[in-house]
Amino acid sequence: MERPAEQRPTVLVVHASVGSGHRSAANAIGTALELLRSEGAAPQDLSIEVLDILDFGRIRFDGDKTASMFTGATRPFYDLTWRYGLTGRILWGGGTIWARIMFPRFVEMVRKVQPCAIVCTHITAANVAVSARMLTGQDFPILCVPTDYEVEGLWPHLYTDTFCVADEHMAETLRPRKVPEERILITGIPASPSFRTTYDRAATRERFGLPQDKQVVLALAGARLPRPYVHFREAIDALLPYLRAFDHLHLVVVAGKDPNYAQAVRRKVAELGLTNVTVLDYVEEMAALMAASDLVVCKSGGLVVTECLCAQVPMILMGRAYGQEKSNVIMLTASGAAMHATTTRELIATLRHIDHHPESIQAMLVNASLLRRPDAALDIARKTLELAGFDEKGTLLPVSVERVRAPRRKHFIHFYLGGKPAHTR
Repeated sequence: MERPAEQRPTVLVVHASVGSGHRSAANAIGTALELLRSEGAAPQDLSIEVLDILDFGRIRFDGDKTASMFTGATRPFYDLTWRYGLTGRILWGGGTIWARIMFPRFVEMVRKVQPCAIVCTHITAANVAVSARMLTGQDFPILCVPTDYEVEGLWPHLYTDTFCVADEHMAETLRPRKVPEERILITGIPASPSFRTTYDRAATRERFGLPQDKQVVLALAGARLPRPYVHFREAIDALLPYLRAFDHLHLVVVAGKDPNYAQAVRRKVAELGLTNVTVLDYVEEMAALMAASDLVVCKSGGLVVTECLCAQVPMILMGRAYGQEKSNVIMLTASGAAMHATTTRELIATLRHIDHHPESIQAMLVNASLLRRPDAALDIARKTLELAGFDEKGTLLPVSVERVRAPRRKHFIHFYLGGKPAHTR
């Protein structure tokens, strides 16, 4: 199906509001496309739309609450599904089932807009995009951007034109799944443009009222997904009484958009008479604050660890990890780019180790530099325009130009058998 000549070229960047990471990655890609347009590397009339696939659902549900269902007693089932059942050899190819059952409104929107490309930062968005392309008979490319450091088995592997992945480890996962080498691009995970900026460390500390002569440890305790962070906050609360023993450390607790939690921590800090703790609410300048810190204590979500890598700040990943977060922990700790603590006792021991051996921070920074890709969003945006048929000056290339494309066959549901997994589950 050809787009009318007078129709404005449109790139759809589609995420799902499950936590904040997928949305943040989509916004970063959208911003990168806008930057390329402003620089003349994309058509000046290019329309860029960042959409939440859940807004198009036949049944509107809360993605955060749904995701939280898999973080309580059901966590092992989530881990089993994510890492074993469909992530080995029995794989999802693609099909129209997703759109037919749940997302007919998205199909109609695609039929009307006729996008020149769709970029997906969530697995649901990717499968619905593939469904919409099959049902409308259009020929636009689809780029899949997993926002963690492993690729789950339900991505539409065979019908994705390019997988933009974080590292070679993920590429090794895709190869036995019959994804051709030319459809794998190692870009890194896209983070906000603010994480590509250099900040004045001393000025940032002064602005936030933090000491210049102490090791600043940033605890990221704000979250959209409540249940996984209950244990994280409990660990931070249990850490507070031990902070008197850390003379050279200053803890900064970021409570996010939760004034009740912030008030509770401030009250406990006052009761303990601690002078080396600062409690912050929601922080707009998070990139600057990370860059001004010596260490970050955080959950092992794909976007937050990517932001730490881009901000060049080492991490302690706190809490037990399941599903994709377990893959993140394994990758980062195996690379020597982060440390992991599952309990408050382990967290205290890790902080003591760093206090006694500050050179371990430098070692993590060196190792993390191999994973750091602050230009990921721009690289993905450039690849999107290339697949859509535009050259470096934003000019549409002739249709006759040979391009590598994923299959366009139509299936209702399509599973297939992959090769031997590159990584043992």
